[in-house]
Amino acid sequence: MTPETPVANHFIRTLIREDRAAGRHGGRVATRFPPEPNGYLHLGHAKSICLNFGMALENAGTCNLRFDDTNPAKEDLEYVEAIKADVHWLGFKWHALLHASDYFEVFYLCGEKLIRKGLAYVCDLSADEVREYRGTLTSPGRNSPFRERSVEENLDLFRRMRAGEFADGTHTLRAKIDMASPNMNLRDPALYRIRNIEHQNTGDAWCIYPMYDYAHCISDAVEGITHSLCTLEFEDHRPLYDWCLDQLELTEDPSLTAPLRAKGLDMPVSRPRQTEFARGNLDYTVMSKRKLISLVQDGLVDGWDDPRMPTLSGVRRRGFPAAAIRAFWERMGISKQVATIEFSVLEACVREQLDASAPRRLAVLDPLKLTLTNLPEGHEEHLDFANHPKDESFGTRVVPFSRDLWIEREDFMEVPAKGFHRLVPGGEVRLRGVGIIRCEDTVKDADGHLTGLLCTLDPTTRAGLPGADRKIKGTIHWVSAQHALFAQVRLYDRLFNVANPDDDSDGKTYRDHLNPESKRVVHAWLEASLATAQGGEHFQFERLGFFVADSVDHCAGHAVFNRTVTLRDSYAKGK
Repeated sequence: MTPETPVANHFIRTLIREDRAAGRHGGRVATRFPPEPNGYLHLGHAKSICLNFGMALENAGTCNLRFDDTNPAKEDLEYVEAIKADVHWLGFKWHALLHASDYFEVFYLCGEKLIRKGLAYVCDLSADEVREYRGTLTSPGRNSPFRERSVEENLDLFRRMRAGEFADGTHTLRAKIDMASPNMNLRDPALYRIRNIEHQNTGDAWCIYPMYDYAHCISDAVEGITHSLCTLEFEDHRPLYDWCLDQLELTEDPSLTAPLRAKGLDMPVSRPRQTEFARGNLDYTVMSKRKLISLVQDGLVDGWDDPRMPTLSGVRRRGFPAAAIRAFWERMGISKQVATIEFSVLEACVREQLDASAPRRLAVLDPLKLTLTNLPEGHEEHLDFANHPKDESFGTRVVPFSRDLWIEREDFMEVPAKGFHRLVPGGEVRLRGVGIIRCEDTVKDADGHLTGLLCTLDPTTRAGLPGADRKIKGTIHWVSAQHALFAQVRLYDRLFNVANPDDDSDGKTYRDHLNPESKRVVHAWLEASLATAQGGEHFQFERLGFFVADSVDHCAGHAVFNRTVTLRDSYAKGK
């Protein structure tokens, strides 16, 4: 939880309160966020981060950041550093930074214990044979022909697996549970497999690696986790989670955690409780790591931090405030009901945060030259503008004003449509902060294309004069052509042009739904004060939207701004 977000009750919050009231775990609350470092975190992960860290903060507890690094073939230190940066950016601090690989020796000792109890065996079936023996949802599986090996033979084979005597895929360590169980996860699941590959943390010390379901529950227990909060796809895995912990009795067998004490990792061993919640899905996006990796590797986006990507690094570069993401997931609540949330709801949270925090500036994205002919050449003024119309504490700034201005091309219409209240030939409009102007003539090139407007300023409508209050329907913004800052502005939109790009019922894939208009680059003129903007700094460009100075490409002498979000939901009309 964060101070800016009101508390919404949900079943996990209630469960934890009840546990504390009953004195379970001594009233202690310890959670963890356990990502696999095989990709960048996305907005869906933010829901789990906010929940796990939030519940710990709310209950004066702890939350660990633990990397599930049990599959070195897919993991990379680049992802580790990116995940750490994302958690920090979201506003959370972990109690301890840990890795599943910290417990490799514990996992191994637990495997030997299960063998000695007659609850695990080394199986020689290939992966295809295991699938064949497992059965189906409507028919029971068959016991492996290696299921009744003796304890001594299993221990010998398991130790030889660890010693590196066997090739990949030749043996697995499997739990001995029930091949007829209606829960497929209990049909003698694999606990260990052979992978002769170097690990990012342990080097070549190991050539056998634990499976996730097995490593996860033991990691939770040895870290003293009280509440293991998982997404719904792990609901069917919970019986295996509980089975492992019941059989290993980690809280009563200190010999299993001796390797941790030897390393100085003497944590309170617990019997954690797994609870599942629905993951966070958003429309107009995909959040499968496999698909996101494909978009990056195939050059369909500009990297993991492309502002169109749903990755946390992408939305951070686009300018989404961390507070908006925290507020969004808190408002959406936690439930077991799977639902897809409209992306516009997240954008509304972003607008709300930025409306309160972003100073205002003038910018013209599609420039049309406007000359005030009744002002002398070289005319120059400096006008005071409020930095925020709703908050005087933002102060004011000086904006230069001159005879030649840039205005938005769409603010002029030579043949006005019905209801158009901006500038037209012979018409008047209020120039933001200056006064009322009248369009006297147009300037066109040899091909008849509009290149400029010739206007006059009514001097009686300047600020402080009697005509300043004269009623006029339209107001437009501007920047001084003499002083304006030239900039590259990137206009981002949704990466996909359909609400459910994962829907392949029509034979199309998510790639077929990529939005060709998701990124447009324009060359704009900005208010001169933006020359001092720093990368990552937010602004509202008046009448245009919220923008951020790009955190990578923006620098002195090369202004680059990204549109974070428009002022209004541009998708609302199409619904």
